[in-house]
Amino acid sequence: MATLTINIDNEKDLPVLKEILNRFGLKYKIDKQAELNEEGEILYKRFKKTFKEIKDWEAGKVKLQPAKDALAEIEAELSNGI
Repeated sequence: MATLTINIDNEKDLPVLKEILNRFGLKYKIDKQAELNEEGEILYKRFKKTFKEIKDWEAGKVKLQPAKDALAEIEAELSNGI
């Protein structure tokens, strides 16, 4: 069994997420008081930035970097223990 923890800034999204989880038959628990530790906060900010970049790309506002460069960047971050 695995546990997934997410933070929802916009509570209007909660019903949609609950419906998705229900349709997949997944059990979940809602904790409105959860706090992120420092590493979780860093990861959250990176995901938020990544999703913004995806939306910008979909809107034609940015071009993607070559896959080779992206992989090198990911490997460098992994080497730094992030």
